[in-house]
Amino acid sequence: MSLRVLVGVKRVIDYNVKIAVRGDKSWVETANVKHSVNPFDEIAIEAAVQAKEAKLVGEVIAVSCGPPKAQESLRTALAMGADRAIHVEIPDGSEKTLEPLAVAKLFKKIAQDEKMLAGLLNWPQGTFASKIDLNAGDKSLVVTREIDGGLETIKTALPAVVTADLRLNTPRFATLPNIMKAKKEAHQEVHARRPSASTCRRASRFSRSRSRPSARVVAVSPTSTS
Repeated sequence: MSLRVLVGVKRVIDYNVKIAVRGDKSWVETANVKHSVNPFDEIAIEAAVQAKEAKLVGEVIAVSCGPPKAQESLRTALAMGADRAIHVEIPDGSEKTLEPLAVAKLFKKIAQDEKMLAGLLNWPQGTFASKIDLNAGDKSLVVTREIDGGLETIKTALPAVVTADLRLNTPRFATLPNIMKAKKEAHQEVHARRPSASTCRRASRFSRSRSRPSARVVAVSPTSTS
């Protein structure tokens, strides 16, 4: 069975936009403001598509949790090379109070805090990845990540949860022909109930009853000062 990659895609205010706070101080101004895919999510999409092009994985699935406008981000993911898109639709405005634990539970149901998702799925994790080496043969993953004073290399079994660092790659541009093609492609829609107060508020504690497979540190390299 070929490997599949599930990539979270979030619609955020474009990083080139100067953010302004609303007059009533309730939220940032979003009306008539340019939005785009979270830059870290673009890097994750690029890494997944590169793995597919290298024939290490068979399918890349983009998932976004948000109001109807989140479909724009999913179309960008499709234009970049994702094979399928799943939109978990929530009522407009609910995204303000949707916390990482609720998102992790939604991702678990289908399969932004990655440690919560790894814990819920009981999977190992590799965070802040600046380099990823995927071995589809023995279903293992080697992740290089920056730590204080150097680089840490960890090896873990699959499936696993991986988060991207800005140094992982340079995302490709979604070309106009691919964007137009993505607009015509169908995507799966999942309607979520309005998040309750218990799932929306920030979790103060997180515990798990089972031990989670851990990633094994295989190397630590000090950063050169020369």
